[in-house]
Amino acid sequence: MYRTSFMVYRMCVNIVAIGFAALFFKHIVINSFLSLFIAGVLLTILNIILKPVILILTLPIQILSFGIFYLITNAFILKLTSVLIGGFFIDGFWPAVGGSIIIGAVNFIFDIFATNSEIRFFEWK
Repeated sequence: MYRTSFMVYRMCVNIVAIGFAALFFKHIVINSFLSLFIAGVLLTILNIILKPVILILTLPIQILSFGIFYLITNAFILKLTSVLIGGFFIDGFWPAVGGSIIIGAVNFIFDIFATNSEIRFFEWK
């Protein structure tokens, strides 16, 4: 399954990414650092547990849309995180889609510059 160091790394990156998404979109509101921290932890847990199930259930739509429905899946998980946590609000569907794009971009950038070969997905040759 997932190693503990990878989960801690992913939680930290998600905390930073949610903070960036809140900076870019005025409809994503974080009331306190504690809310941001809990949102990052919960988003990581939902991505580990719930996301594979949703991706398998929506596989035909994923294939037909050439993967664009993946953005909807990410937005749904982000919106679910905001529903479960008080102090972290996303006002609407489109800010959730934009926030999921920002979170994905931040995760991508952090993964490129990760020094641990187990964390880094992209090997520069």
